[in-house]
Amino acid sequence: MGWSGVKNGKLLALASTSLEAFVTVDRNMPFQQNLTTLPIALVVLESVSNELSALLPLLPALEQELAALKPKSYVLVRDSLRG
Repeated sequence: MGWSGVKNGKLLALASTSLEAFVTVDRNMPFQQNLTTLPIALVVLESVSNELSALLPLLPALEQELAALKPKSYVLVRDSLRG
């Protein structure tokens, strides 16, 4: 999408123009941004690692959350080892 190098707030603003949800592994993003000012939902994936093999088991829970997601919401999707 040509967004390489765009950081946090500007990235969310860009995403909100064409996406309904933004999925990230950046656990700090919800605390660094005012999410209520964006029309986009934020989903943070939390696992023992950011490697694809560790994130793949989160896909069923991610799909469930995305199906019920509301604008301006924040959801944390964790693996079973993190509670």
